[in-house]
Amino acid sequence: MVTPDGELNTGSLGIGVLCHPTYGGSGVVASELALALADRGHRIHLFSYAVPPRLARSSGAVEVHVAQGAPYPLFEAPPHDLAITSAVLNVHEAEGLDVVHAHYALPHAMSAVLAGHAAPGVRPGPSPRVVTTLHGTDITLVGRQPSYRPLLRYALEASHAVTAVSEDLAMRSMEAFYPRPDGGRPEVVVVPNFVNSVEFCPATTARQEGPPRAIHVSNFRPVKRVPWLVEAFIEATAGTDARLVLIGDGPDRDLSVSRARELGASERISFLGQRDVLPSLLTDADVFLLASTEESFGLSALEAMSCGVPVVAPRVGGIPEVVRDGVTGWLSPPDSRGAYIAAIQEALNNPVARAKRGQAAREDAVDRFSLDSVVASYEGLYARLLEEGADS
Repeated sequence: MVTPDGELNTGSLGIGVLCHPTYGGSGVVASELALALADRGHRIHLFSYAVPPRLARSSGAVEVHVAQGAPYPLFEAPPHDLAITSAVLNVHEAEGLDVVHAHYALPHAMSAVLAGHAAPGVRPGPSPRVVTTLHGTDITLVGRQPSYRPLLRYALEASHAVTAVSEDLAMRSMEAFYPRPDGGRPEVVVVPNFVNSVEFCPATTARQEGPPRAIHVSNFRPVKRVPWLVEAFIEATAGTDARLVLIGDGPDRDLSVSRARELGASERISFLGQRDVLPSLLTDADVFLLASTEESFGLSALEAMSCGVPVVAPRVGGIPEVVRDGVTGWLSPPDSRGAYIAAIQEALNNPVARAKRGQAAREDAVDRFSLDSVVASYEGLYARLLEEGADS
């Protein structure tokens, strides 16, 4: 850490992690990163308005701060973002934080920036360095809203470093938020998502005999296009006993259930809701299905790959950076329903190709997206920012 006299020691850092307590990619990655950094000897504080599921079932040495805005008749909704900012300042005052790492730009980047500006008022010495990690819809959907755009631009500019989980997202972020009159653009560092390949690993025993099984995991938001996926699966597997298991919950779940019922496939399609035992569910599948219209990375697809399950997905956003067409899965044109259906059919009906791509998927997940290498990238980024701060 940076001491009050300006000396730099990056052996053990005080790191605050801000995230949404959700099953979505940003909350999962933030939680897993916090746990991994704690395992490496850093002092980790995670701030959210509820306990993230991945942390709730972990014994890792992460101190969780549930910061909820105080109820008051004037507030239509409690201001959780301000409560999180105050919680960060309380920890900084008590023991000092070197880095505040915001996951998902809004509201966490703004909370982190505000805490950084206020830090000198609660503790002498350097302010925490602010890192903002962009996960996708915070830029591609939320960030496009005129009501948020100026504030989001300011939060990104005020961060000491901005990272994105894919090359595609980094490019789109720079194009959308960073053009300047002089033509210059600040750097967006690409640090991909990662997977715990020890937890997410192929089954050690052979899968029970039965019909082909596909699986999908998401938050059932419109961007995930789950009803479209259900319809495509039913058409692709008409006249067969192939099964589809859907994990998760969200606004499009009821519509998806209705479509399965209307098309007469309810007995072959299961909606299991939110589940924490993903590895065992994934290893029981033959193929993972993704149908998003926007996907900046595809963490659920990576977790399936790590379990040795190949992926069928549209070629959108950062998915081609994760899933290699013809090697670890099948990619189809974004809006081609026919090509997507054909890919499902080949994946479920060709066990030889499926096994080959599943094995390649596992190897790719371990080689390119290992927890150790990605966490080390973040540690290197923190060290660079602290060195820059000590020199300024």
